[in-house]
Amino acid sequence: MSETYFAGTYWGPRKEPPEECARRMEVFLAGLRDVDPLFVRWFQPGKSRKDALKRLIEPNRKELTRLVLRGKDRAFEDLGFRISGWNGAGDDDEATGFDVHCGGYTNVVRNTCVFTLPGREPNADRVLTAPVLAGLLRVSAIAWEPNWGIATSHAHRGLIDARSIKGAPRVGWVTYLARHLGTVPPLPAPVRIERVEDRGTLITLTPERFTVDNPEHVALAEQVRELLDGAGLLKPAQPQS
Repeated sequence: MSETYFAGTYWGPRKEPPEECARRMEVFLAGLRDVDPLFVRWFQPGKSRKDALKRLIEPNRKELTRLVLRGKDRAFEDLGFRISGWNGAGDDDEATGFDVHCGGYTNVVRNTCVFTLPGREPNADRVLTAPVLAGLLRVSAIAWEPNWGIATSHAHRGLIDARSIKGAPRVGWVTYLARHLGTVPPLPAPVRIERVEDRGTLITLTPERFTVDNPEHVALAEQVRELLDGAGLLKPAQPQS
């Protein structure tokens, strides 16, 4: 497999205390357990693999509040908190991790929840599927209430970043758009549209693995992007400098 993949959700400035970020993190970790066995337990990064495996993230509110506070920026309060997790599976190509930036209320940085995903089998064959990637974005949407999210290959991101407006939602293999961005219009087959509670909408372009080596996939992504843009859903969530 030549393409590698990621998933991420993004939102604008939102001032939140550590207790609220911990509550969201608790919801996030609980939801991930139902997505795939690879996401059941998480460790804090350490100086080495051996060190990290001793730093299990306890998914309860009290411990998560402590974890959030340890991720506070010491110089600038408005930068919020950063929390990272690693699942401890195999070597780097088999493992996955997340990096959350929450509680920030400055335009200098974005609040984000981004996953690194396994790059080779056996985990990649199971995780890099439309249902699992949609599950990651669904859990992130429920926990963090982002403006938008995307799961796609790094190669595809390179294509779309070159012609996208800074701060505007991107359209990938799986896309999440918050309800406040607008109403998702009818989209062509085989695109799947599904609601995420009262939060927003998941859009999955194709049930098979999306790749830039397939021109039909790239063309479908562009067609959907044009339809969503025409409906006003791909505007930057906040003014850009």
